[in-house]
Amino acid sequence: MDFNFTDEQTMLRDTVASYLADNYDFEKRRGVVTAEPGWRPQVWKAFADELGILGAAFSEELGGLGGGYVENMIVMEEFGKKLVVEPYLGTVVIGGGFLKHGKPAGAAELIGRIIAGEAVFAFAYAEPQGRYALADLKTTAKKDGAGWTLNGHKAVVVGAPWATHLIVTARTGGAQREAQGVSVFIVPKDAKGVTTRDYPTVDGQRASEVYFENVSLPAEALVGPEGQALPLVERVVDEAITASCAEACGVLAKLHEGTLEYTKQRKQFGVPISTFQVLQHRMVDMFINVEQSISMTYMATIKVASDDAVERGKAASAAKVQIGKACRFVGQNAIQLHGGMGMTDEMAIGHYFKRATMIESAFGNTDHHLARYEALALPTAA
Repeated sequence: MDFNFTDEQTMLRDTVASYLADNYDFEKRRGVVTAEPGWRPQVWKAFADELGILGAAFSEELGGLGGGYVENMIVMEEFGKKLVVEPYLGTVVIGGGFLKHGKPAGAAELIGRIIAGEAVFAFAYAEPQGRYALADLKTTAKKDGAGWTLNGHKAVVVGAPWATHLIVTARTGGAQREAQGVSVFIVPKDAKGVTTRDYPTVDGQRASEVYFENVSLPAEALVGPEGQALPLVERVVDEAITASCAEACGVLAKLHEGTLEYTKQRKQFGVPISTFQVLQHRMVDMFINVEQSISMTYMATIKVASDDAVERGKAASAAKVQIGKACRFVGQNAIQLHGGMGMTDEMAIGHYFKRATMIESAFGNTDHHLARYEALALPTAA
């Protein structure tokens, strides 16, 4: 297969990498995530106005640059290398995904606002009892005249403290875990009845517990078909998984690079520990995991565009399994080879390890995706 990037895609990578090199060094990022509001809106506007990357993955008809999943992969990988906290995944990948595939009223206008850096989205799908089951919902939306009344609680909504809009999954029919009856809504975060409890996450992000109490929504807030939106949710989540895998590739590359550099400097018995054969073998194993993760992510990025839900799901889960294993192996070995100092707040390696750990569990951990792949593959094999 041809994995070469086009000139335009190479230019996108170089543009993002150059900007982040100048504006996103580790110490500056460390200061941002420990202070309020936990991100830099001016950087987000620069992504929109100076770099134009918020529109890279949207078609030209929608005001974008005509890219797609590969462009998202490129941006996310570069973001992973610098531990960027600005909400590209929630806004461009997930918010943009629901708008492109669900085609709600006003979708083109909202996409235009995303590209301009004016609209920020957060995906409110997880509930305390749900674990990784996308259809396990206690949040409800009931018909109220022409509109809806929304009630419920969403947990660990990443990026919600910065969001202008929430993408909310809710049950409009069926039993709690039933595939039928799942609907999706766009909810302005400042809508009456929406309250949040904001907090920092272990990897430097910000998240919220979001509560909906009799939130009144107009009919046009509905995204996709009423009660039949689970396939839409699964599609967008597969796209988010693939983008997260790309971010992980950037994180893993920096974990390996930082560890290799440290072992060349750290001396024991008068020589750098990088000369010890057992550690050389360990770092080769880390390198192999990084390269395998990149290859699996490329494959998933290509296949996530498929309209075949089974093939798309298998590719996303297969990549997530490899990424999950690599995040654990590369991350834990990076910390071990650094010693206890690897987990200090002053060293970048610990921050990369924390982000790798969070990515491993995002949208389903390794065990979950092994089981999902088996469930999708076995009917095909039979």
